[in-house]
Amino acid sequence: MDMKSFVKLKKNPKIPDFRPGDSVRVMALVVEGERERVQAFEGVVIRKRRGGVNSNFTVRRVSHGIGVERTFLLHSPRLESVKVVRVGRVRRAKLYYLRQLVGKKARIRAGSRERFEELTREVAEGVADEDIGAADELEVDAEVSEEEEAKGEAEGEAEAEEPAPDEEVKADPEEAEPKPEEDKASAE
Repeated sequence: MDMKSFVKLKKNPKIPDFRPGDSVRVMALVVEGERERVQAFEGVVIRKRRGGVNSNFTVRRVSHGIGVERTFLLHSPRLESVKVVRVGRVRRAKLYYLRQLVGKKARIRAGSRERFEELTREVAEGVADEDIGAADELEVDAEVSEEEEAKGEAEGEAEAEEPAPDEEVKADPEEAEPKPEEDKASAE
């Protein structure tokens, strides 16, 4: 048996089809105690492993002179979005050699501008499609709520004719509860 047969994978519209060598900004949900927040991690993709449900990618950045690598699952719900900051041109699939390089030697050549524009256009279209789907759902909900309002108005007219027996009106102001300001003044 294979996991692919059990789980149908669909592409997340907020994640473009990036490659190793691209600089990306990953927005991931981080849990701290009971709170959740979105944390950005920006760096170079040094590897991308394609394995269906188990697909992941590793991003590397140098922070205060120390190399930091973080691996993200591609289909994780904790992955908020991925934005391609810069397209790189490399000749390898795994860029582990960057671990030994420092400074200008660790630079990656710039990739084609066309590919960068294509990736940003894909993400923009994916978000636009998602917004259109949400708008369609809102229209359907609005139609249903209009029908419910019409029913509610008809029921409201019927209820207005009959007096409610549970409601009691306090006409005597002495029965009303004293205000907290009056209590303070009487105590002094």
